[in-house]
Amino acid sequence: MVLIQQIIHALSVHPFHLLLVHFPIALTSSAFFFILLALLKKSDILEKVAFANISLAAVSTIVTAIAGILDNQKYYNGLAPNHAAKIILASILLLITATTAIIRWRKPDLFHKKGTRILYVLAYFVSFCLVSVLGFLGGVIVYGM
Repeated sequence: MVLIQQIIHALSVHPFHLLLVHFPIALTSSAFFFILLALLKKSDILEKVAFANISLAAVSTIVTAIAGILDNQKYYNGLAPNHAAKIILASILLLITATTAIIRWRKPDLFHKKGTRILYVLAYFVSFCLVSVLGFLGGVIVYGM
């Protein structure tokens, strides 16, 4: 019982965003990794894994962004370093990941057409770059620089 009370206390004292932020980072990074493997191996199953990861990344970005905005208000009075840049970049990340997932869902052969394959893989790359910058800016908030 004491352990449960300690966990509940820790969740109420520490920013929830710090826990959630790892999901979009990991999902976007693994999506990019799997789309590169799918290109290398010419594998449909690896492309489907990449698609699943980018879809989950879009959903987790929404939850993480909401937690980040709420934690910014609660712990930094809305003035966390780089908060405006992070909101803009997270919005762009959501737009790209969600658009990629929706278009791929509606057009399953996207990966097999030469004309769209480059744009499709590029969307994964841009998403990976965005989440990397967001992670860096988050580190600036947590650790300072």
